[in-house]
Amino acid sequence: MAIYERIRNLREDRDWTQQQVAEMLHTSRTSYCAYENGKTEIGLENLIRLAEIYQTSVDYLLGLTDEPKPYPRKKKK
Repeated sequence: MAIYERIRNLREDRDWTQQQVAEMLHTSRTSYCAYENGKTEIGLENLIRLAEIYQTSVDYLLGLTDEPKPYPRKKKK
């Protein structure tokens, strides 16, 4: 499954609008829509933010794993 399909499914599973997610990313709805349609590549910063918003891993968003559960955070020393 492609990244744009994953982010669309994650958004729809939460009953969020594109506008709501765009606001969380501090971007326009048009830009976010282009991510979901696969017309624009998602930059690293926004990719990380999407993983945080959807509480998953970047690997899941990229399709490198089918496990949506995020990795455990490193403990700070």
